[in-house]
Amino acid sequence: MSDPIHIKDHENEKRLVNKRLLACGILVLALAGSLVARLYFLQVTEFSYNSTVSENNRVHVLPIPPERGIIFDRNGQVLADNQPSFNMTLTRERAGDVGQVLDTVMSVLNLPEEDRTMFTKILKQSRHPFEPVTLLYELTEQQIALLAVNEFKLPGVEVEPQFVRHYPLGDHFAHSVGYVGRINEKESKQLDPVEYRGTQSIGKTGIERFYEDELHGHVGYEEVETNAQGRVMRVLKHTDPIPGKNIVLSLDINLQEAAEKALGDRRGAVIAIDPKTGEVLAMVSKPSFDPNLFVTGIRAKDYSALRDSLDRPLFNRALRGLYAPGSTIKPEVAIAGLDSGVISPSTRVFDPGYFQLPNVEHKYRNWNHSGDGWVDLNAAIMRSNDTYFYDLANKLGIDRLHDYLNKFGVGQKVSLDMFEESPGLMPSREWKRMTRRQAWFPGETVILGIGQGYMQVTPLQLAQATTLIANKGVWNRPHLARSIGQVAPVDEHPIPNIVLRDPRQWEQVNYAMQLVMHDPRGIARAAAVGAQYRIAGKSGTAQVVAIKQGERYDRLKTSERNRDNALFVGFAPAEDPQIVISVMIENGEAGGRVAGPVVREILDAWLLDKDGKLKPEYAHPLKPHEDPKV
Repeated sequence: MSDPIHIKDHENEKRLVNKRLLACGILVLALAGSLVARLYFLQVTEFSYNSTVSENNRVHVLPIPPERGIIFDRNGQVLADNQPSFNMTLTRERAGDVGQVLDTVMSVLNLPEEDRTMFTKILKQSRHPFEPVTLLYELTEQQIALLAVNEFKLPGVEVEPQFVRHYPLGDHFAHSVGYVGRINEKESKQLDPVEYRGTQSIGKTGIERFYEDELHGHVGYEEVETNAQGRVMRVLKHTDPIPGKNIVLSLDINLQEAAEKALGDRRGAVIAIDPKTGEVLAMVSKPSFDPNLFVTGIRAKDYSALRDSLDRPLFNRALRGLYAPGSTIKPEVAIAGLDSGVISPSTRVFDPGYFQLPNVEHKYRNWNHSGDGWVDLNAAIMRSNDTYFYDLANKLGIDRLHDYLNKFGVGQKVSLDMFEESPGLMPSREWKRMTRRQAWFPGETVILGIGQGYMQVTPLQLAQATTLIANKGVWNRPHLARSIGQVAPVDEHPIPNIVLRDPRQWEQVNYAMQLVMHDPRGIARAAAVGAQYRIAGKSGTAQVVAIKQGERYDRLKTSERNRDNALFVGFAPAEDPQIVISVMIENGEAGGRVAGPVVREILDAWLLDKDGKLKPEYAHPLKPHEDPKV
């Protein structure tokens, strides 16, 4: 039996189709309504916001870094300037796959692997969007050509002309002028985000760091229109940057070179100061280094060689080196004794070759083990007699000794604009109690009288202490900047002058220091032979390692780096001081014999003309001065 034939229900199908059409119509209307509502929201309700976002995608504000101020010496010689350079930059937002772009750059330019690590580190630092980051400096013509040929493979990579800091005299002023270097992550968080937009480097040491704000200048801007690929189509607005201020230093390149030549290849430091103004005329720390290596990022191999060198070329001995002053501090100790009334110029002490504290067996030896017999103040300074100053220090006591030497700048920062300066150390009872948790012993006072023990000074502090002798107590803080944008630096925190009860005591010590140089028995008379002017000086030989009681210093049994340091301070002309010099030679052994001639060479370079004759403005009658007889 066959199946029944179904008759088609047209009415039912019609109703089904109508329902489906109605559902589709409702869906279409709902979608159209949503689209219209969204368009209304975007075009009307959120018009201001979206208009701004759209404009920002089209218009960008690009920083124009200011040109860094130039640094000159007192004669107009350029010490730090800016040289044009073609550098490779990368804008991360336009690069797409940054890692792939960097790999392509490495391949195209055939760069060492350490550069890849450096690029990654630089790009991780925080920055503003669409701000190009400089990755390679001072591109060669070949590198520029390779980047141009492969431009289609390097989105976001540009070759841009920029200024790069340059130090034309290399290592001559590395420790005074300092250098700039790349801004690191820590510095970028501390710097003004507006002023330093687009700036790649910042002062790291020396004058470059201390006067960073003045040298940097103020950033400029360009408002530019870009296309979809980020290329600049046109400049809408331009604001010029304000260049940094130029700085003229008090340093003199001729004197600097003379000081370096006099010091030779020895490790040490030289400071030369104009006592009337406090201007630093020369600052030498040897060995030195080429600051240009640091400007665009020093390679790890080069930095390791400098950092790990036993001679420490990166260490600023003039400002940070801490040394026992030895006998160079005796003139200041003499002033303390005279002004406090503990001694007079005629006070005599018998020197059998040593000094002993009452009821103590230990002998504090004079450098002349046979002794000098009866010595007064003039003889004590002239012969650098240790016994006299052992006795004087013991009579003064640590409290008065500390207070007087502190007035001369020992144990405090003395400069006006030298960022790296160390304060040194002038010990006291309180200092020892806090740091060593021990009481102060009389023997520690005794050895301070000859500049040994806990006392530590920098060559700059030693020069300033001597300047106060030459200047009769008038404080002019040492400074390197002579003018900053045509304006002289101002000491906003001046140090009080040293006022003695009897001002003639300055002349008394000055006279005794002249005997050191010009008396036949003077300890450094050899350094003054043939001088056309009178020199006031004081030598110093400071132990690096202690010598046991009863033993004598034997250079042949002492390693070179454990031998005594040689120091010398002096000023000239003694009647009207124009220049003060402090010299420290590490392990030089004999202050008068080794450091004294260095001072003499520098004095000649400043006071004599090209023909070797005394400049007229420094001429004084060359005759022995009489004892002031205070």
